[in-house]
Amino acid sequence: MGRDVPSVSFTREDRRRYREKVKLSLEILAEMLRGSRFEFERPLMGMEIELNLVDARGEPAMKNAEVLAAIAEPDWATELGQFNVEINVPPQVLSGDGSRLLEESVRRRLNRGQERAARVGGQLMLVGILPTLRESDVSEGTLSANPRYKLLNEQIFAARGEDLHLHIEGVDVLDTYADSITPEAACTSVQLHLQVSPEKFADHWNAAQVIAGPQVAVAANSPFLFGKELWRETRISLFEQATDTRPEELKAQGVRPRVWFGERWITSVFDLFEENVRYFPALLPLCEEEDPRQVLDGGGVPGLHELRLHNGTVYRWNRPVYDVAGGVPHLRVENRVLPAGPTVADIAANAAFYYGLMRVLPSAERPVWTRMSFAAAEDNLRNAARYGLDARLYWPGLGEVPAAELILRRLLPLAYHGLDLWEVDPVQRDRLLGIIERRCVTGRTGADWQVRTARALGGDHEALRRMTLRYLDHMHTNEPVHLWSV
Repeated sequence: MGRDVPSVSFTREDRRRYREKVKLSLEILAEMLRGSRFEFERPLMGMEIELNLVDARGEPAMKNAEVLAAIAEPDWATELGQFNVEINVPPQVLSGDGSRLLEESVRRRLNRGQERAARVGGQLMLVGILPTLRESDVSEGTLSANPRYKLLNEQIFAARGEDLHLHIEGVDVLDTYADSITPEAACTSVQLHLQVSPEKFADHWNAAQVIAGPQVAVAANSPFLFGKELWRETRISLFEQATDTRPEELKAQGVRPRVWFGERWITSVFDLFEENVRYFPALLPLCEEEDPRQVLDGGGVPGLHELRLHNGTVYRWNRPVYDVAGGVPHLRVENRVLPAGPTVADIAANAAFYYGLMRVLPSAERPVWTRMSFAAAEDNLRNAARYGLDARLYWPGLGEVPAAELILRRLLPLAYHGLDLWEVDPVQRDRLLGIIERRCVTGRTGADWQVRTARALGGDHEALRRMTLRYLDHMHTNEPVHLWSV
């Protein structure tokens, strides 16, 4: 939900009009899907990376306004907390040496951003949750200045009517309350985008749901929150709870959460947009002047602004995206399960693993999702988030197996084949998927390194601070995390 919004208050009339426009947009989308009006000849891949800001001691730096002013580049933007920024990487093809060019592009942007952030006393950090973050760092006062965040905070708490309850049981137990959505800012992720045709969207979304668990297991990088060691990818549980609009009574009634894995395999992209409209009330009922019916009947391409805004406030782990570029509409799967970091090389490896699998699984003769329940895929994500590579995951034909074994035996060969089908340079293919393989063999993810290092340093906040500074040193070498020493 990166769109800027004004600082306003909403009336009942605003909500009624917005609901009508969302429903009209849904009808227009259905007509467009039937009319094959979408671009899909060039499957493109893009990436968004969220980052933390720290000071020279490794503590959170509430400086995103200053840092962004110093960077002064259009592909950098605010995120929810004052200790967050985001970079948007332009989409491109993966074939040939595209993966190398993508990685170099990210490193170049981050290096330039780091140089300019340092001028105002900030450092950029790629990590799923900043280890040194304290509860006092995530109050309403540390929300970014952009009015959309204040408005979103007001609307979520108006829907809840009470403080957020954060409860995560891991190695330690976190049990606390928050009076703003700022704890969500602790969750910094990498979002991978894949442009697909309407006809193939359902297969790609189903495939992305299937591999969410293995993705998280091999990329876990968020073991600490507020000084407590929790899950290997604590970000998954934290994000679900920090944006929950439901009080306990609505949870008991089975009302769906806004951070959502889903509840079924789909047969069309329309299923997802329709569910969003049917199940979730508006958080930000802002209407544009565009009449999508008039635009479509006139031969134009409607922006479907209200539907897109609404879709941006339903936080599916694999989100459908409708967008318009160069006057042509397209659809994307936005994969949102991955944490940031530990290095650009690790991020590039995670992306190669994902894109390789997404080239093969959607076109399989007997798709995986036809041989496993949707609940099993969701359980895989939950187990992977809690235990990382030590999780046991279900896979058809194998049953429940250790995550590392599943990735090494079944998924990595598929990813290699997928990157071959993308015509990725074999040298880049072997380098990037080799990083995934070595993580599985060594058991060394970002989460594992953080936990081992923090324990060796004493396990208190000072240990987390010192560990964070070591992490930053390793991060700047761009050596994959499986090579980091404890």
